[in-house]
Amino acid sequence: MSNKLPHPPTRDESGGWPLIQSLQTELNRMFDRFGGAAFGSGTKFVPVLDFAETDKMVEITVEVPGMAPEDLDVSISDDTLILKGQKSDVHEDRSKDWLHVERSFGSFRRQIPLGFAPKDGKVDARFKDGVLTLHIEKPAGATAGTRKIDISTA
Repeated sequence: MSNKLPHPPTRDESGGWPLIQSLQTELNRMFDRFGGAAFGSGTKFVPVLDFAETDKMVEITVEVPGMAPEDLDVSISDDTLILKGQKSDVHEDRSKDWLHVERSFGSFRRQIPLGFAPKDGKVDARFKDGVLTLHIEKPAGATAGTRKIDISTA
């Protein structure tokens, strides 16, 4: 069996290489399907969130890379934690005879039901290296939110 192609690759009528155009089309479809980049062209950003609970406290860790504390808004409405953030960034590079500008922006809003209304002063929010960590103390009488649910087969 020969390792040679029957014909060398050729450009199609539009002037492009069919394999490269096919790859570009597939990449475009992939980015469209997954919503594009985290911050770019106004797309919505959904930060990674970890939630841990004990009998006395809830700890929520939110990854918001590239954001600063002033880009975030954290609030509680009754028994719901509301996290919002918005980022916009403009980077300019001026060289001898050209200008390169990159802009990125995006926002997010997450609502997390806590199952209890925390008392004033019982929420500690800290931000370090693009990670927001919240410690929310449960009020007396609040129970742990994990319960085993039986699954029926009928």
